[in-house]
Amino acid sequence: MVSDIVTMNASDEISVIVRTADQTRKAELTVAYNTSCGELIAAAVENWSLDSTVDYSIANVTQNIALDPDESLLKSQVVEGDMLEVQPVLVAGYDS
Repeated sequence: MVSDIVTMNASDEISVIVRTADQTRKAELTVAYNTSCGELIAAAVENWSLDSTVDYSIANVTQNIALDPDESLLKSQVVEGDMLEVQPVLVAGYDS
């Protein structure tokens, strides 16, 4: 019997699309499965000169889920071709 289960190793690579929330920037990246979601955020901030005083989150818009910046792409169950979106964390409040 042939198994339909595909096992991925942390050293394997995956191609994903990363974009900004306003969709003005987009890139297709091939990275290791053990890359953390936070590393993708940091790379986007640096490479696209995003405002470094703002906190960012990342979401898998293909699967419609928020990703934990501390988790790897493998643990976050990101799959080949997923669209990941770097989003500014909006803070509502009162500034005195």
